[in-house]
Amino acid sequence: MRRILVDNARSRYAQKREGKIRQVSLGDSVVFASKPDADLIELDDALTSLAEIDARRARVVELRFFGGMTLEETAEVLKVSADTVWHDWDFAKTWLFREMKHRAKR
Repeated sequence: MRRILVDNARSRYAQKREGKIRQVSLGDSVVFASKPDADLIELDDALTSLAEIDARRARVVELRFFGGMTLEETAEVLKVSADTVWHDWDFAKTWLFREMKHRAKR
């Protein structure tokens, strides 16, 4: 799901810059982020950096944000407690926010 959303965002972002906008429909089952394409691309880059540091926390973000899973569902998939997922989710959100803010300043 992450790959589909990010690839779609990169494509739309590039087309907008070239003046060629194309409508893409992936069906009703796909839930898109409400952020602009550029933010989704920045999130993907930051999430890739997080995965290099802490793969489980990055996976929590993928499952929760891109997969729409609850804390309990994520805990079951990762075979950890819901408390662990909550702490990973809380840490990852803060880390990603700081990373994206830092990248925006570059």
